[in-house]
Amino acid sequence: MNHGIAYATLAFVMWGLFPLYFRQVAAVPPFEVVLHRSAWSLLFVIAVLAVMGRFGWMRELAAQPRRLGLSALSALLLSANWLLYVHAIQSGQVVEASLGYFINPIVNVLLGVLVLHERLNKAQWTAVLLAAAGVLWLTLLNGRLPWIALALALSFGTYGLIRKTASLGALEGLALETMLLAPVVLPALVWWTLRGNGAMARGDLTLDAWLVIGGPLTALPLLLFAAGARRLPLATVGLLQYLSPTIQLALGVWVFHEPFDRTRLLGFGFIWAALLLYSLDGWRRSRAAAVPA
Repeated sequence: MNHGIAYATLAFVMWGLFPLYFRQVAAVPPFEVVLHRSAWSLLFVIAVLAVMGRFGWMRELAAQPRRLGLSALSALLLSANWLLYVHAIQSGQVVEASLGYFINPIVNVLLGVLVLHERLNKAQWTAVLLAAAGVLWLTLLNGRLPWIALALALSFGTYGLIRKTASLGALEGLALETMLLAPVVLPALVWWTLRGNGAMARGDLTLDAWLVIGGPLTALPLLLFAAGARRLPLATVGLLQYLSPTIQLALGVWVFHEPFDRTRLLGFGFIWAALLLYSLDGWRRSRAAAVPA
């Protein structure tokens, strides 16, 4: 069995099941959930890095303020993405949240054109137009833009663009981002709790445990994804990534019973067609690049 496929699949399945976790902490406001997620993620990744003895990257970063600035920006984008995602899950918009992560690869393509000045082939442009048609259909159907989906895709796409320029691994990157947020996150949590308004001031040990578990649940998929990505072709990882929003969509429709009729299915159908075309084109180009000249 290919261990890379197992690692990457488990990572995407864990990400796909996140709505079940956030429903367990639905009694906690989204902003406080994000504060806890950041705090406990920091504690967990520092413990993992300590066990692995991987702190050398911190000395190198201290002498590179520009990279620290970019990491601070990526931390803010990640926090905004987390906040919006938790809000979507807790407000019964799991289907629209899944749409955001279906759209994300197309947003990445557009960011590559606009920011990195990459050139698209005909298949990629067709995929972009199909995805745009799907978003337009859903906008006309709902009478508004699917702003949660678009904001999730744009924030995570921009975050990925910034992280692409960093040389840090997934674990080190998360450690740095949560460290940079810590001067705001930790005092806010302490103040909230001491005032008696925080979730951990309620004395609900089960809820406290769920909040603490948010740290490992955030870091473990990143570790699994990194392990899988090192062992797999990029095209394979690109196909596996659709597991996560597919699971989220299934949870939204069949577990949380959100509306998903045929007219809405048509909008998703345009986007799925775009992703299929985009993925086949990526697979074809990767196969061509692998053939010896």
